[in-house]
Amino acid sequence: MAVAKLAISIHHELLVRLDRLVKKRVFPSRSSAIQKAVEEKLARIDRSRLARACALLNQKEETEMAEEGNEDLKEWPKY
Repeated sequence: MAVAKLAISIHHELLVRLDRLVKKRVFPSRSSAIQKAVEEKLARIDRSRLARACALLNQKEETEMAEEGNEDLKEWPKY
């Protein structure tokens, strides 16, 4: 994956905490810690969007569609 450089502004207190984690070798660098944090946040946003979309589904309709054609299974040839 291609990597791009960027400059960010961060509160001093957060930077101090971040540097402590790097010093304890929780993360190899500031950059990797920030990248991991952004990845996790984006994944959380994606999961919450999926959950909201799923909440809009009609469970009865979805179940009926999933079970559609089950009665035909007895008529299928054996392989």
